Amino acid sequence: YYENGPVGILSAPGYSYPYIGGDATYVIIPNEVMEKKCLLTYHGEGYYPASLAEPLSCVIGAMHANYHTTPGSYQHKMEIVDGGKMAILAGVGPMGLAAINFVLRREELKPSLLVVTDIDQSRLNRAASIYTVELAASRGIDLKYINTGKIENPVEELKAISGGTGFDDVFVFAPVRAVVEQGDAILGFDGCLNFFAGPDNPNFSAMLNFYNVHYAYTHIAGTSGGNNDDMIEALDIMSKGLDPAGLVTHIGGLNAVANATNNLPNVAGGKKLIYTHIDMPLTPISDFAKLGETDDLFKGLAEICERNNGLWCVEAENFLLAKAGILL
Repeated sequence: YYENGPVGILSAPGYSYPYIGGDATYVIIPNEVMEKKCLLTYHGEGYYPASLAEPLSCVIGAMHANYHTTPGSYQHKMEIVDGGKMAILAGVGPMGLAAINFVLRREELKPSLLVVTDIDQSRLNRAASIYTVELAASRGIDLKYINTGKIENPVEELKAISGGTGFDDVFVFAPVRAVVEQGDAILGFDGCLNFFAGPDNPNFSAMLNFYNVHYAYTHIAGTSGGNNDDMIEALDIMSKGLDPAGLVTHIGGLNAVANATNNLPNVAGGKKLIYTHIDMPLTPISDFAKLGETDDLFKGLAEICERNNGLWCVEAENFLLAKAGILL
């Protein structure tokens, strides 16, 4: 509350309202949605992309939140450096994949070099098969996937890849002290480190080179979530062809919601995509083929996803909804 009365905020309603949100099959839209201009439209194919607008908006917001300076001026220039050098550390988890996807697909403000690191080679290989070096090159981006766990001195190697200058924009996607400090160490002049990963330890800390803060203008940003404009941008870029399916690892129906929600920290993988008009156990996409040996639904889904590089897709969604008899 402010002096002149209540002021609405744009936090996600989640389970705050009795007739909207909370994995409802049908909803009654409250007046606040309309008054705050939160009824957003999606003009692309399928239903699931729109449901993933919020996580995609988080990485969009992170790009917008980075900032840079001009020597002699106190004006901060918001956004990543266009044509600059970017690193995404611990970047092949679901949200890291969303960030790579967005960087490769946006029309403006793109880096010329994008380095993605992790210490899990199988996850790096998977990321490279989804968001390929060739795709990046067609977008004018030199994309490199690097396993820092196999390098004796990752900071030296990453600096060398940057041409010795360091990076303009570094995004840290894991709340790990060593990764944060590595990100700080590879910043170039006026480099911005975005600590994207949310730690669960309120005392989480890491060392920061304050010599570089003073003399090299290095600095830090941190983001959590996106705002309404980021959500609108997410819906727009998806309607133009960006597919967020790399975020999704599990598919389920309304009957799977309670158990999945209560046990979410114990369920490995990425986003759990729920179709609230059907009954279906929460199922990893990677299990479709095995389940398909005795179940025609999963057999069909496995064949479709296999043709789509192991990812969920509009064809799989249409097949699932048709089988459930609710395809609109």
